[in-house]
This record gives sequence, C-alpha cells and structure tokens, in this order.
Amino acid sequence: MYVSLDRDLLKWIVKKFDDNYNHRLHLSQCTLLIPSQRKLYQAQALNVDISDDTSIYLKASHDLISALAGGKENLGFTREDQKSYLRGKRQRNLEYEEAGSLLRYFQQQVAKNPYFYYAIQLDVDEMITNIFGANHETITDYELFGDAVSFDTTFRTNKEYRPLALFTSINHFRKIVIFGPSLFYDETTDSFEWLFETFLQTMSRKKSSNFFTNQDQAMIKAISKVMPKVFHGLCTYH
Repeated sequence: MYVSLDRDLLKWIVKKFDDNYNHRLHLSQCTLLIPSQRKLYQAQALNVDISDDTSIYLKASHDLISALAGGKENLGFTREDQKSYLRGKRQRNLEYEEAGSLLRYFQQQVAKNPYFYYAIQLDVDEMITNIFGANHETITDYELFGDAVSFDTTFRTNKEYRPLALFTSINHFRKIVIFGPSLFYDETTDSFEWLFETFLQTMSRKKSSNFFTNQDQAMIKAISKVMPKVFHGLCTYH
C-alpha cells in the first residue's frame, strides 16, 4: 500500500493498493498453535482419559497420542490444552476422603495452637477449590522477614497437576523461610485475588515492600488489584 499526503486538501490519499499477499499466512506444521484451530475432540479426549487412568505422565501421554495421529501437526491441540482438559475434568472431583482428612487435620492444628489459621475457598456448588494455611511461626517470620517476598506456583504435588503455591523469603541466616503454602485447583485471576487477600488478612494486612513472581498474566492482574502500591518484580529465573 502506498499513501501520500495531499497538501492542498490536507488529507492522506491511498495512491496504490495491492490486495495480493506476498507471504504465506502460516506454516502447516504451526497451524495447531493458532487458538482458533485448537480443539480436543471426543475421541481424543477418550485417549487422554485412558492415559491418565493408567498413570501415564502428561508428556508421554501427549507424545503417544501425537504418534497415533501421525505427528503433532495432525493432532489439533497442544500439551497445554491437554493439561487444561485434565484440570477441568478434576475441577470438581476432590474426593470426600481427601477433603475430610484435610479438614480434620486443620481442626486438630487449631485445637493444639489457637494461632493456626486456615482458609478454604468454595465454588458455586460449595465444593472445595483453593486452600491456604499458616501457623504462628510463619506469621512471626513474615513480621520479621516479610519485606521481600517471592511467590511461586511452579511446583506440582502429584499427577493431578494442582499447583502448590508458596510465599517465601530468606531470614538473617540466609535460610529459606515459608510464610504460607496454598493448594490451587486453577491459576485464574479470581483465585490469585482470593489468595492474596487471604494472605494479607492472615498477616494483619501488612504488605511486603517487594513482591517477586513469574510472568503469569493472571497473577499480575491480581497483584495490581490487591497490592497496587507494592513493587512487583520478576525473579531472575523467569
């Protein structure tokens, strides 16, 4: 396209326009990366479920399903899509035995130590989603060493791929201190907002001066809303 300024009219005029593309819009082997082209069909979901039920790790499962489809370019979805499918499937499948055991543990800790604090977020169906806990030691450590906090969700505790979120820092001996762990079902802005609000409430609304995270966009949105004046930086690894 060629555009020229008509100085008499004081307007930009399109002098020439060619609507033929001079480059390929995409490569066939990259089509599966385009969001509008990614879809996990029912037959593929069945293979994902079978692999998951037989405890095949996500990477191995994705490679196997890709091989059956004749290559990843023919699969139609990425490994992240497969992970999201499994997470959504398990979203409401926390067994009563697991939830009941966790609640009993919390109740026992509260009976032993009145300073023990825990919070649980429920979904619209009153099912447990996100969980946070802290004791007197972690609260005291935050009071002393909470000027700079690192928040990390890269850990996965089991094959369910539920994030274990940790608020950490270092003490005067340069040893790692943990201010509070949390178990997540999903890493959405709403979940992070709930966790950060819960964390601040537990720590008497004291905000850290420096808060370091990875580049997760949902996390960044939650920080800007809950802790807008806190300096937010990215850790060196990310």
